[in-house]
Amino acid sequence: QVQLVDSGGGSVQAGGSLRLSCVLSGYIGSNYCMGWFRQAPEKEREGVAGIYTDGDYTYYHDSIKGRWAISRDKAKNTLYLQMNSLKPEDTAMYYCAASGRPCSPAAVRLYRYSGQGTQVTVSS
Repeated sequence: QVQLVDSGGGSVQAGGSLRLSCVLSGYIGSNYCMGWFRQAPEKEREGVAGIYTDGDYTYYHDSIKGRWAISRDKAKNTLYLQMNSLKPEDTAMYYCAASGRPCSPAAVRLYRYSGQGTQVTVSS
């Protein structure tokens, strides 16, 4: 059974940083996709970053390029999202997600598996 446990959210002021973590348990395949999507009240789900484990191909939403970085610790089955220069518009619930092949890092908002979510609140 695939399970994702995400954590690391919190409340910060604009310009601050947070690092989200997601631990994957269960077998999803030898290569797969993982990433993060977010959902703010009254807004559509939005994929922010994704990675394909075979080659570490990555995707970033235009709104977070240059500010955030997705990475993974293969040995720990853990995915990270380093969020720098946070803005109030980044406020949302953030979810870790995963998908077996075939998958695309850009399609993270559609992945089959997701965590319980972690809240990120950025104040101005």
